[in-house]
Amino acid sequence: MTTKGPLKGRAARLGRLMPSGPSSAARTPFVLLVVLLLGGGLITLLLLNSALNQGSFKLRDLKNRTTELTDEEQALQRDVDDRSAPDALERRARELGMVPGGSPAFLNPDGTVRGQPLKATAPKPEPTPKPDPSSTATTTPGGQPTGTPTGTPTGTPSGTPSGLASPPANPSTKPTPTTAPPAKTTAPVPTNSGR
Repeated sequence: MTTKGPLKGRAARLGRLMPSGPSSAARTPFVLLVVLLLGGGLITLLLLNSALNQGSFKLRDLKNRTTELTDEEQALQRDVDDRSAPDALERRARELGMVPGGSPAFLNPDGTVRGQPLKATAPKPEPTPKPDPSSTATTTPGGQPTGTPTGTPTGTPSGTPSGLASPPANPSTKPTPTTAPPAKTTAPVPTNSGR
C-alpha cells in the first residue's frame, strides 16, 4: 500500500478549496435553505387552498341569492301579467267609476269624419232582490210565529231589510259590493336547486 504524500500543484489548490474530513458546517445552510423552501411552499399552498375555499363559499352564496332573485322576479312578473289581463283592467276601471266608451269616430286622411261618435253611458245598476216578508216568519208546531216580525226588522234602520245594503242615492253610480273580493292565491314558487 502506498501512502499519499502532500498534494502538489493543481491538486493542492483544489484541496485547499475543499475541506478534508467530515465537516457539517457546509451542509447546515443548505439544509436550512431546503427546509425554508419546503415550509414556504406548504404555507403558500395552505393560503391558496383557503382562498379557493372562501371563493367557493362566496360563489355558492351568490348562486343562491341569484336563484332567490330570479324566483322573486318571476313572481313579480306573474303579478304584472295578472294585473295587465283585460278582465282585470276592466274590473279595476269599473271600480274607479269608468264606463265603456261608445262608438268611436275616425278621421280619414282627407280630414272627413267617418262614423258617428256616441257618448259613453254607464250601465244600469242591477236591482237588489227584496226578500219576501212571508218567508222570514215561520210557525212552530204550536202555531206561534218565530223569526223576525213583518214590521221593522230588529237592529236595522227602518225601511232597510236586514242583511242587505241600502240602495244607492244616485242611480247612475254602481253600488258597492257587500262581499269582499276573493283572496288572490298564488302558486308556490318553483326553485331551481339544480343550477
